[in-house]
Amino acid sequence: MPSHPLYLTTAVEAVVLAGDLQMARFGGDFRIDKKGTIDLVTEVDIAVERHFRALIAERFPDHQILAEELGGAAAAPAGPCWVFDPIDGTSNYAHGLPIFCASLALEIDGVAEVAAIYDPTRKELFTAERGGGAFVNGRPLRVSSAARLVDAMLVTGFPYDVHSRVDEIVGLFAAFVAEARAVRRLGSAALDLCYVAAGRLDGFWESDLKPWDIAGGALIVAEAGGRVTDLAGAPFASRGGHVLATNGRLHDAMLAVIEADRARRAPKETL
Repeated sequence: MPSHPLYLTTAVEAVVLAGDLQMARFGGDFRIDKKGTIDLVTEVDIAVERHFRALIAERFPDHQILAEELGGAAAAPAGPCWVFDPIDGTSNYAHGLPIFCASLALEIDGVAEVAAIYDPTRKELFTAERGGGAFVNGRPLRVSSAARLVDAMLVTGFPYDVHSRVDEIVGLFAAFVAEARAVRRLGSAALDLCYVAAGRLDGFWESDLKPWDIAGGALIVAEAGGRVTDLAGAPFASRGGHVLATNGRLHDAMLAVIEADRARRAPKETL
């Protein structure tokens, strides 16, 4: 666990402030730009990130920052690095859909030690410290006990280049639809992970993510008793870009579905 008592306090302060800034503009008029065909950024994203960077610069001037809008070290640096998403679920936010959050992790030597994710529309604060458990508004979190996919509610997201990979992305989605009780797509990877940690959802998979999407949520799932790997079952790394997070009991079954779908597509990929 981190030795500095201000780490978790700072993380909580940062995401709650972010939530306040988000809600002050939510549903109003603000500038929306495109970073890609369907990848949006709003002026609120930028404002929230600037506030965050100022807070860390004042409190921990020797720490590094990796955040979505203004960049940072692509590879995990040595020492402390704050990994921040000012609005996870920007497309939802821009459309007035109240499913978004601020997501933050403090990585030390590339390993998340502290996490805080705040959903301002539900006023839910998810936190975790490595070895110290996971909590929502101070109450302990625990993953679900679902042991079969047919009894499970799963969740996923689609990458920004989905238009060019429809068979791959929707094909795997369909494979899980055929096995699970239900599959959802909410539009915020950080909240997807928090909901797995809370036992509201039983498993989450997604590819081509960024560290700020998943660094905090992955720690929260692990500290709630879940299992987090990449899509092949290898150890999770925030900069790996691919994640499978489950209650643990469903993990091998979900890996099997992913592998079967990969095998289904293999002949087409070699043409």
